[in-house]
Amino acid sequence: MAFRGVFWTVAIVVVAAAAYGAYSPVTVDKAAPAAGPWAHRLHDLAFGAPPKGDAPAPAAAMRGPPAIQVAVAPVKRVDFPVKIEGLGQVQAYNSVIMRARVDGQIMKIAFREGDDVSTGDLIAEIDPRPFQAVLDQAKAKRGQDEATLNNAKLDQQRYSTLAKQNYATQQQLDTQNALVAQLTAQIAADDAAVNAAEVQLDYTNIRAPISGRIGLRLVDIGNLVSGSQQTSIVTIAQLTPISVVFTLPETQVVNINRALDAGHLPVTVSDTDGHPLATGKLQTADNQVDPASGTIKLKAEFENKDHALWPGLAVTASVTVGIDKDALVIPALAVQRSQKGLYVYVVDEQNHAALREVALTHQTTDVAVISSGLKEGDRVITSNLFLLQPGTPVQVDPAASGS
Repeated sequence: MAFRGVFWTVAIVVVAAAAYGAYSPVTVDKAAPAAGPWAHRLHDLAFGAPPKGDAPAPAAAMRGPPAIQVAVAPVKRVDFPVKIEGLGQVQAYNSVIMRARVDGQIMKIAFREGDDVSTGDLIAEIDPRPFQAVLDQAKAKRGQDEATLNNAKLDQQRYSTLAKQNYATQQQLDTQNALVAQLTAQIAADDAAVNAAEVQLDYTNIRAPISGRIGLRLVDIGNLVSGSQQTSIVTIAQLTPISVVFTLPETQVVNINRALDAGHLPVTVSDTDGHPLATGKLQTADNQVDPASGTIKLKAEFENKDHALWPGLAVTASVTVGIDKDALVIPALAVQRSQKGLYVYVVDEQNHAALREVALTHQTTDVAVISSGLKEGDRVITSNLFLLQPGTPVQVDPAASGS
C-alpha cells in the first residue's frame, strides 16, 4: 500500500510538471535547460502557437519608433531689407526749463499741469511793483535831464550870438558846447536805464519760449524766487515732432554714412515687447565714436502726431541701410547653435530629419538670411527641435507649417 501511494504521488507530480512546462516553456528553459525542447514541443501540441514572450512578431520588430510631428517652413528667395537694431531713448525735440530771471514773489500761475502751450503764452507772474517803480524813476530822471539839456541848448544859442558880437568870449561858448554834449550823453544813459528797467519789468511775466507740453509744477503761488537760483518753475517739452537718440556698433559706421549720403534713411522704433510704435527718418550721426562702449550715437526724427513716443521712453530702433536682393531666408527660430557652429534640420525625401550646417549673413528676431547650406525649396523644421536627431522620422503638420 505504501508503494502505491508513493507511485501515484510521483505520477501526479510528473503530470503537473509536464502541464506547466507545456504552458510556460520559457520558464522551463531557465530552470532546466535540458528539458526545454520537450516543453516547447508540448506547448506547440497543446496550443498550436509559439508561447507568449518567446520572440517579437516580425511586424512589430520592423515598425520602429513613432514619427515626431513637426512644423516646417520653405526656404524662399526674397528682397531682404538689411536692418541694424540698437537700443535708444526718446527725447523731446526741444525742452526748456522755466526759471525766474528776477527776484520776487510768485503772484500768479497761469497754467495747469499737462497743458499744451504755445509760444508766448503766460506761464507765471512775479510781483511787478518794485520793477515798475524802478522804471518810473528812470523815466523821471530822463525827463529831468531832457529839461536841463533844453535849457543848455538855449544858453548855447545865446553864447553863440554874443560871441559873434564880441560880448561873450570864445571860452564861454566852448564851455556851453561841452555842457550840451554832456547832457546829450546823459539823455542817452537815461534811455538805456529806461530800457533796462522795462526789460526787468518784462521778466516778471514768464512766458513760454516754445510750443509744447507743460510738466509738473515745481513752485506754488506765494513762493519767493530768485534769478540767481537754479530752482525751476516748470518744464516745457516739444512732443511734435520728437527725437529718438540711439546707439549702433562702431562696425556699422561705414554703412550708416553710405546710407546717409544716399538720402532718406527710414528708422522704425519698437517698445520693449517688440511692438512697432512709429516710423521716422534718420537725421544725423554723432561726429565721433564713443571709445568706451565702441558705439556711435544717432538721432532720428518722428512726427509723433499720435503721441505714441514720450520723452524718456526706452525703445529699440531699427535702421534700414540697404536691400539684399534675392536672399535665401528662413524663420530665425529654425537656426540652432552648437560647438561646431550653426545648423538647421530639414525634412528629406524619406520624411526623416536631416542636419544641415549653415552660414548666415543677416539675422533679425524673426528672419535669418542664409549664405550657404540650403537651397530654395528646402523644408526647414521650426518646431520640436529638441526631440530631433539626424535620421529621426518626422510627420509634417500642415496646419502649423508655413507656405
